[in-house]
Amino acid sequence: MTAVSPAAKQVTQVTYEEWLRRAKALEPVGTHLIDGADEPGGGSTFAVVSPRDGQVLAEVADGGEAEIDAAVAAARRAFDHGPWPRLAPADRGRILIRLADLLEEHRAELALTVSLEMGKPVTEAHDIELRAVVGTFRWYGQLAGKLTDEIPHTAPDTLALVTREPAGVVGAVVPWNFPLTLAGWKIAPALAAGCTVVLKPSEHAPLSAALLGRVALRAGLPPGVLNVVNGEGPVAGRALGLHPEVDVLAFTGSTAVGRHFLRYAADSNLKRVWLELGGKSPNIVLPDAPDLAKAAATAAWGIFFNQGEMCTAPSRLLVHASVAEQVTDAVVAHARALRVGDPLDPATEMGALAGEGHLGRVLGHVRAAVDSGARLRTGGARALIGSGGGSGCGSGGSYLEPTVLDRVAPDSPPAREEIFGPVLSVLAFDDLDEAVALANATDYGLAAGLWTSDLSTAHRVARALKAGTVWVNCYEEGDLTVPFGGVKRSGNGRDKSVHALEKYTELKTTWIQL
Repeated sequence: MTAVSPAAKQVTQVTYEEWLRRAKALEPVGTHLIDGADEPGGGSTFAVVSPRDGQVLAEVADGGEAEIDAAVAAARRAFDHGPWPRLAPADRGRILIRLADLLEEHRAELALTVSLEMGKPVTEAHDIELRAVVGTFRWYGQLAGKLTDEIPHTAPDTLALVTREPAGVVGAVVPWNFPLTLAGWKIAPALAAGCTVVLKPSEHAPLSAALLGRVALRAGLPPGVLNVVNGEGPVAGRALGLHPEVDVLAFTGSTAVGRHFLRYAADSNLKRVWLELGGKSPNIVLPDAPDLAKAAATAAWGIFFNQGEMCTAPSRLLVHASVAEQVTDAVVAHARALRVGDPLDPATEMGALAGEGHLGRVLGHVRAAVDSGARLRTGGARALIGSGGGSGCGSGGSYLEPTVLDRVAPDSPPAREEIFGPVLSVLAFDDLDEAVALANATDYGLAAGLWTSDLSTAHRVARALKAGTVWVNCYEEGDLTVPFGGVKRSGNGRDKSVHALEKYTELKTTWIQL
């Protein structure tokens, strides 16, 4: 998931005390949204626990096959018989822009909900994630009425038309690390194309998706156009993947779960499946980098942003041996200076991991890395958050110290496996060919970074790297004009940009004999 760098933040000035007050007053929505109405489902619920303090935020309706059936049926009716696919594209666009405006109005509430349910600092949720979500719906709203079809040149007595038509009912399954941004990247282009959507958010972060669905209704989306069903992946997600009335399935998450959705498609109606999966992104620093201090600071920011819970996180720092000690020492210094704390405290720079289970998995990776010969330079333990650090969340949260490992062997797990936490693996290399070989020595291919002052080197290495995005002398930069996605086991298809519409449309040829 590509982020927005600190320079692009729109900073909120809400105080810690005010965020605490709003958190106490928050009333999360725990029902499904099906055919424009709140649906409690069959009566079973599950608890959404905040990683901030281990407290239950809400009991949420637990959906299964019955709720997915109802939501897909509503989406099917809305697509086959409702007004949405038949609106002029510009009219759909105006509703999406209205949705962007309303999301801006609810920005603080949405950011607070994201922060509480998944643990990221509320200022980052407000200034970065919500900025991205609002921008996504506005961008696709502005784009909707500007798309064109094709008229190929044919013989004088024929006319050929190539039209791009909405694909139908879209199932969207999104994770917890950027619950609104990744939902927006799927929902906005699907709606702009004229499709209808059933969204299955992560069971760890369903509350912000519930708010998004209700705001969409207020913006003017007809009932059934956007439905939201809560539930666990093996139940609700599986039901959506297997459903014969779902035409397209868009998923962001782990490679292991992505395989399941491909099987679900094979076992049902051969629906198209678009996958944005894991990553083990390399960040290559050459000795001629224009600014080694900036390269180190960016490497530290990139791996610790969003607690390292990001598929594009530059989790492998590949540094030329001649500058490896200098760069690594600078990264370690940044890590030790980073303030880990209550996500609601504006001074916090890194919040809580997604929960105790995930924290345990990340700690297990760190222990295994040390056992395999890596050197622990800093971090590697649970961070203790209490009143002494200005935090009011107590000791019940899932916090980890920013962690840096060096002397990592190229064939060891910390160099190859996605940890999905604030853990950096440093590997040294001696020449450019070795750097490229190390960078590509992974099953993933989502993103990569390169720091060099040589333009030819930048072009040659960018072409050689097997990744969907390559950043040169920066990291996590970009906007909605450029596509985002991966190669190899990082998935297929692209989010963002005009190219995202290719996932949610079908090409039709009409050949007319004059």
